[in-house]
Formats: sequence, structure tokens, C-alpha cells
Amino acid sequence: MKIATYNVNGVNGRLPVLLRWLEETSPDAVCLQELKAPQEKFPEQAIINAGYNAIWHGQKQWNGVAILAKTEFEIKEVGRALPGDPEDVQSRYIEAMINDILVCCLYLPNGNPAPGPKFDYKLSWFKRLHDRAAALLEFKIPVVIVGDFNVMPTERDVYKPERWINDALFRPEVREAFKTLTGQGWTDAIRTLYPTETIYTFYDYFRNAYGRDAGLRIDHLLLSPQLSLRLKAGGVNKDVRGWEKTSDHVPVWIEVSDK
Repeated sequence: MKIATYNVNGVNGRLPVLLRWLEETSPDAVCLQELKAPQEKFPEQAIINAGYNAIWHGQKQWNGVAILAKTEFEIKEVGRALPGDPEDVQSRYIEAMINDILVCCLYLPNGNPAPGPKFDYKLSWFKRLHDRAAALLEFKIPVVIVGDFNVMPTERDVYKPERWINDALFRPEVREAFKTLTGQGWTDAIRTLYPTETIYTFYDYFRNAYGRDAGLRIDHLLLSPQLSLRLKAGGVNKDVRGWEKTSDHVPVWIEVSDK
């Protein structure tokens, strides 16, 4: 199974890009973030016409997540909110079973400016993710936590790290939170496959970041022990960032073997 994550930065505005990428790369399962569309405005029919079923948790403005699966795969929603705060109404998390794999799609808060209330929300959201991830490991099933984590885990994951020291995506508290998460037993799939390579998944629209290869690695796929044993390949579709009217993120994908 080929599993991908893609922060589309507006699912309707970037729909031609998304559909082209789906046709050219044919992933089996896809996690989307930053839909920027209310529930009723998700382009379901276009996704179906492309050969995918979908579940989604829409919201106006900056949030919204979705999971797509090819029509030959069984997809069943498990939940659409990160446990731990019933008053949190931001659409940032959704889970679904796709065949035997539990796919968890997230859009972790940005947290800027830091320090401040938005940074506090990011850290509290991260703590809730720790709790949910630990609970998922107890099931001892294949699980992948996928999405835009808004975290550069190490200096290797950011162009000119000295410029990002005070940013909420790179502050020590956030990097430590990511380290704590993976320390539970989750495998960072892309870094495992490419332990020393420079790999970026986000390029700002400004200062010719894509042309200069001045990016960030903030989109991740974390595998449970049961799934990490099945990891075969992975990478980024960097060229998509050069398409017209594209997202500032690039798709990231892995392939895992069958049971």
C-alpha cells in the first residue's frame, strides 16, 4: 500500500493540482490537511471521479483534514477529534481504518507567535497527541500517524536553522515534544529511509525558497512497530511544488508491504 500526506493549502483552490497529482502518482491512501473548506464544500464528487472515497472534517479558514482511499480499499471512520479537550472545535484530526491499517491524519497547530496563547495551544495539543499515540500503541496493530506536524525535528530538517531558533516550529519545547512522541516507539519513516539526506516538504512562497531549495521538513509519517516492519520505500514529490497554483507543501509518501 502506498500512503501519502499532502497539505493542500486549500482543497478547492488547489483542486486541479490535487487531481493531477493523484492521477500521476496513484497513491492508495492519502491524508490531506488545510482543506480551508466547510464540511459541505468538500469536493467529494471530484474525488470520487478520481477513483477515491473520502472522509473529511471540514472547517472554514485555516483547518480541515481528510483521508482518501482508492475505491477498491475499505475505509471506515474511527473518530474525528483528538481526545482530551471536548471544547476544542478546531478541525485538526481524523482517524480511519483502511484495510488492516489505522490511518491517523493530523494538522498540528503552528503555534506562532511564540511565546503566547497560540504556542501554549500547540504544546497542549501535542500533549493530547502523546496520550492518544500511547493508547494506539496498546492496540498492537499497524498504525500510521500522518500529516503536517509543524515541527522540524532536527537541524538537518531546516535550511539555515539559526534563523528559526525562536520560531514555534523549531523551539526546543516543540522539538522535545516530537522526540517524546517518537520515543514511545514510533518510527519516523522518511528519516529512517534517508538518515543523512537533506529532505524538505515545505517551501515558502517568498524569496524563491523552492528555487533555492531553502525548505523545511515538517510533514511526517510515523509508523507503529507493527507497521514499521513493513516499510519498503518512501520519498517526496518535490516537483509538485513547481506546478502552477500549487501548495507551499509537497506530497510525502511511503510504501508498506501487505501483511
